[in-house]
Amino acid sequence: MKKLLIALVYTALVSGANAGSPDIAALEALREGNMKKLVFQSEPKPVSDLPFQLQDDGGEGHLADYRGKYLLLNFWATWCAPCRKEMPQLDELNAEFGGDRFEVLTLATGRNSPAGIAKFFEENGIESLPRHLDPGMKLARDMAVLGLPVTVLIDPEGQEIARMLGDAEWNSASAKAIIGALVDDTGS
Repeated sequence: MKKLLIALVYTALVSGANAGSPDIAALEALREGNMKKLVFQSEPKPVSDLPFQLQDDGGEGHLADYRGKYLLLNFWATWCAPCRKEMPQLDELNAEFGGDRFEVLTLATGRNSPAGIAKFFEENGIESLPRHLDPGMKLARDMAVLGLPVTVLIDPEGQEIARMLGDAEWNSASAKAIIGALVDDTGS
């Protein structure tokens, strides 16, 4: 019955929403289980423009580099048990939905060795997520991240539209329905 309800709300959202401005009430209705911790903003909020460290060359990246698509920004650390638990689920979500309209961006914040991150990704079969870093926690602090994990949903205009404190089942039917509705909504 729950899957039927999710499907009906999802269909209503996709067919009735205006592109570029998601129907927050319809998205909230898709939240089940621990996805109910995903809190949507009443109005989109600006995000930080501080840089983070890119995995490959140590260069700088910015959240603005991802404008034009929905971004699920996950702050995590190798020492954080709930973070480690949800990372394979985020990988599954990104493998299914990642592309021109959606991406999961993972930022290891604080003290995380690049070798330790690479080992964790390899041991857990994580293939579609980046291994970017926020070593000084500057971006995390600027975005009011006080604990881990924290996941922020950013719209294509680069504005925060939702936030989750703590871990979630990012490969659940509810999470996939929310992301699917957003991705389908941007298609016009």
